[in-house]
Amino acid sequence: MQADPVVSVLRLSGAIGTGGRGSLTDQSLAPLMERAFKRGKPAAVALLINSPGGSPVQSSLIAARIRRLADERNIPVYAFVEDVAASGGYWLASSADEIWADQSSILGSIGVISSSFGAVDFLAKHGIERRVYTAGKSKSQMDPFKAENPEDITRLKVLLEDMHSNFIGYVKSRRGDRLDPDSDLFTGEYWLGDRCVKLGLADGIGHLVPKIKEIFGDKVKLVPYGERKTWLQRMGANVAEDMLNGIEERASFARFGL
Repeated sequence: MQADPVVSVLRLSGAIGTGGRGSLTDQSLAPLMERAFKRGKPAAVALLINSPGGSPVQSSLIAARIRRLADERNIPVYAFVEDVAASGGYWLASSADEIWADQSSILGSIGVISSSFGAVDFLAKHGIERRVYTAGKSKSQMDPFKAENPEDITRLKVLLEDMHSNFIGYVKSRRGDRLDPDSDLFTGEYWLGDRCVKLGLADGIGHLVPKIKEIFGDKVKLVPYGERKTWLQRMGANVAEDMLNGIEERASFARFGL
């Protein structure tokens, strides 16, 4: 008697690699990803994605591990977008063979951003003198306590353009001919689910349970994999740090009106 098919469900929810506890990193997700692909001979792995993005490096590392495991074990991967898969979140979604979203899901934002602040006038107003000593003329570039240097800005823009090219290359390699050739999809703009299907950024409108049952039958078994809280987190330890991390993550989602 043939066993009912099993589909591993891996939840990828939150900002990517921002440094706070609970952010998505390759290191923290590696054990979950390994189990999701290897335990119980799954027929497929479903990614539940709800992420506004974050670190381009961690996005690349996580996506690369997903593809490596999928290719090694010949397991199809389906991504299901909840509220948002933007920027690095869309990088993760692109690691899947198919991307499904809600009509109101936000996808895209295929771009790179660097943000900082300037406090030059504040220091001068309060009589504070900035003292910095370096070995290497570029070591203090983009110092927020110094006036902007045009050469530093030029170097930063080159860096961002190179990162953007890496992002674009990955999306094109994964989505291929499904991308609308007549639309500029790489400006950092984002769209809702229905439009993304037309643009080729998603394969259709669909939710996890009904879509997986449609593919594998009503007897399919969904096995969830998600990061468990430590007993200290469950007891409410490190409340202040968790609150600050939550504010940072909330600000990332707020960029998309969420």
